[in-house]
Amino acid sequence: MIGRAGDLPCGTTRKFLLPVDGEPIEAFVVNVDGTLHAWVNRCRHVALTMDWVENRFLDETGLIVCATHGARYRADTGECVLGPPIGKRLIRVPLRIDGDQVLAGVPADL
Repeated sequence: MIGRAGDLPCGTTRKFLLPVDGEPIEAFVVNVDGTLHAWVNRCRHVALTMDWVENRFLDETGLIVCATHGARYRADTGECVLGPPIGKRLIRVPLRIDGDQVLAGVPADL
């Protein structure tokens, strides 16, 4: 479980660890206009974490920003719209809601 459905206000993000084959993978969830989207915390240009301050991923326009080189990704689709990996997408973490709990699955393309 990564949290409760109503705990993440619009325009905010939260990191969580996703257990994959016994190893924790860092990921984050973002609330875009009331819809939750989750991504592996790894830039598609250089495989480094992207938060520029703990749990801070978004710029003033609502795009996800890579702290290392400034690439910008759409928060809803994960598509890079500015920077070296333009056109590539972040790795989506599948989410499901069970009651009021938000649960994360393992991405198929890890």
